[in-house]
Amino acid sequence: MEELSIFVDESGDAGETSTYYLITIVLHDQAKDISEVLEPYEADLRARRVADIPMHLGPLLNGNDDYKGLGASTRKALLNSFRVMADKLPFQYMTFAYRKSEYADYRSLFTSMKRDLVLTIFDNLDFFQKFEKVKVYYDNGQSVVTNALHDAVEYALARDAVIYRDAKPADYRLFQLADYICTLELTALKYQSRSETATDRMFFGQWGSFKKNYLKKLRKHRLG
Repeated sequence: MEELSIFVDESGDAGETSTYYLITIVLHDQAKDISEVLEPYEADLRARRVADIPMHLGPLLNGNDDYKGLGASTRKALLNSFRVMADKLPFQYMTFAYRKSEYADYRSLFTSMKRDLVLTIFDNLDFFQKFEKVKVYYDNGQSVVTNALHDAVEYALARDAVIYRDAKPADYRLFQLADYICTLELTALKYQSRSETATDRMFFGQWGSFKKNYLKKLRKHRLG
């Protein structure tokens, strides 16, 4: 049975705190084994004698949460190890970004997100319909994402082909990958609007370096 796994993450919030709201969807054909890519990554972490912290790129960059107490050099090494792994993983992704000032309210943002999801699925319907089973993994962190996902995926695909499961980043490398992609796409927007931070520059360098070493390699995996 052909099976597709979808891992979802978002950056920003539906309120007024952040400038952008992003949703990233990672698509993985379960027929493509990832264990041979994961093993060298996990071996590298052991060799560096660092904890296998589930990738959460925002806190890694800022030294918060599970990364608190780790020096910048260690966090850079963790980021590089994950980047090398991500480059080799067999996946596709799509990211939708919204500047929240362009939307009057929560409902208009939700409507735009649902429309974009539906249109993208229909634009790639041959890809999605070759799978007999589709599993969507999301931690239900934002209600706007949950609602858009349910409405869009169930509208565009057979309802009985979709299984929703609560997911935690620690359980799935591909869920961690969705977080990594979402933050990189947000960082690209910041560079393009010249609003990148000193922390962004410390980890990624100037725009040209970020684009060459991260963005171009990542976007080879974009759907369509």
